Amino acid sequence: MSASYSLGEIAAQLGGEVVGSESVQINRVASLANAEHGQISFLTNSKYHALLTKTRASAVIVASVDRDATTLPRIVTDNPSAYFARVSTLLNPETPTGLGIHPGAVIDASSVIPASASIAAGSVIGRNVHIGENVVIGAGCAIGDHVAIGDHCRLYANVVVYAGCEFGQRCIVHSGAVIGADGFGYAQDGGKWVKIPQVGRVLIADDVEIGANTTIDRGALDDTLIGEGVKLDNLIQIGHNCQIGAHTAIAGCVGIAGSAKIGRHCRIGGAAMILGHLEIADGVTITPGSMITRSLGKADTYTALMPFQPHDKWLKTAANIRHLDKMLERIAQLEHEIEALKKGTL
Repeated sequence: MSASYSLGEIAAQLGGEVVGSESVQINRVASLANAEHGQISFLTNSKYHALLTKTRASAVIVASVDRDATTLPRIVTDNPSAYFARVSTLLNPETPTGLGIHPGAVIDASSVIPASASIAAGSVIGRNVHIGENVVIGAGCAIGDHVAIGDHCRLYANVVVYAGCEFGQRCIVHSGAVIGADGFGYAQDGGKWVKIPQVGRVLIADDVEIGANTTIDRGALDDTLIGEGVKLDNLIQIGHNCQIGAHTAIAGCVGIAGSAKIGRHCRIGGAAMILGHLEIADGVTITPGSMITRSLGKADTYTALMPFQPHDKWLKTAANIRHLDKMLERIAQLEHEIEALKKGTL
């Protein structure tokens, strides 16, 4: 069940200016199109102004430029979308978890578990694991030897953390994520693959969120590093020895090959691919589906993909691309002949 607050109480906790009645009660968040009485929505794009006249929301969150765009009770703030997120958090507090260790958990006696932690049924915690205050370990998690998990972290059901990995504080790891599996490292010898031991770790800083079924490989020699405030969506693969800079956000199905270095405050769209050993500068945006094959040295938005076409046309386009070298040679030849005609030497 969500909580209920008046607009005045919301502003008192989160800031912003209330315009209109402060006593309006809010118990849920919703979109402008689908909001009902007792709910609050937000406006960030002028193309949705028309919805303000139709919405059934009891109140809205708007920027200063839209202060007079509606007669509904409203909260005026610099960043309506971020404010909306904070209101949603206020109205939807996390479900309390029971403290202590479930009898169905298996924990090595050498591990340190404070009384404020919650360890659910079916979890297995190895040797010399250090769990911080108010940590929540969901059902069926497997925590390897010598792992450290900082205060206020939450691991949902069936997360696997291999030996030696470390988390900062306030991290969230969703179900099915695997942290610290071996990187993809092999050497050829006589036509066979010889496994290279992966002896590094995964080190995760404060306030990182890792989506469901995302995998982060341990380093081969050095550590794989995930910076402060990084947000990772579902089904992401991060290879061994990668470094992800602070506050970078990566959408689902992205693959990052080993030893790539991603800067701070980058945004990587879904299904993008980044080859190994590349360096991506701070502030780079990579659009969805792009294949990045070289380092990106300055902040900009980068796209590397062919727009879709009907299949038969795409086949013709692909065929033409295969003949580009010959076409360029022919163009150069024609340019040479045109110049010769101009000079009267042909």
